[in-house]
Amino acid sequence: MSRRIVVISAGLSQPSSTRLLADQLADATRSAVGGRGESLDVEFVELRELAVEMAQAMVSGNISTPGLEAVRRQLAEADGLIAVTPIFTASYSGLFKMFFDLLDKDSLSGMPVLIAATAGTPRHSLVLEHALRPLLAYLRAVVVPTAVFAATEDFGADELESRVHRAAAELAALVVAERTSVAGFAQGAEETGPLGPVTDFSQLLRGHDGG
Repeated sequence: MSRRIVVISAGLSQPSSTRLLADQLADATRSAVGGRGESLDVEFVELRELAVEMAQAMVSGNISTPGLEAVRRQLAEADGLIAVTPIFTASYSGLFKMFFDLLDKDSLSGMPVLIAATAGTPRHSLVLEHALRPLLAYLRAVVVPTAVFAATEDFGADELESRVHRAAAELAALVVAERTSVAGFAQGAEETGPLGPVTDFSQLLRGHDGG
């Protein structure tokens, strides 16, 4: 069976370290999915090619532009997403944020996502946890536990390669699962465990409102 992921790269230069990291993550995910007996189709989206279109959409309110509609279709048909951004001023790039602002709020619900970032210095590594993870969690995506950060000095290092493969394996595990079941879990659906039904914690709290 063939699965499909979309890779969003917010790099500005060509070539860029952001796209380089995106390529490494895509290759590792393809290998990890292949190790599970399935094939993987990868579609890349370079946000810099949509920059003018996104800016016009933001100021005009017309978000149904040809380029954005094409990416929305890709996401609707995808089993997973890899999102990679350069770090500017201690956060994700404006281009990266603008893209996610233009998505429908439910378009990533239940979507397995691997987040990654690049920067010139390792001091910005916590941006993944303080900015990217909350952004994708807000959109109800299922973000894999391992995020990947690469400073300029990290490329070619064994530690980065190890982290890339660990994150890719986590994404592959979710990609080969049915997205519907992942989405149900993300939205608080009741799950069945070895000891019987497992009630979502938020539902338990409702029973104690006012008490």
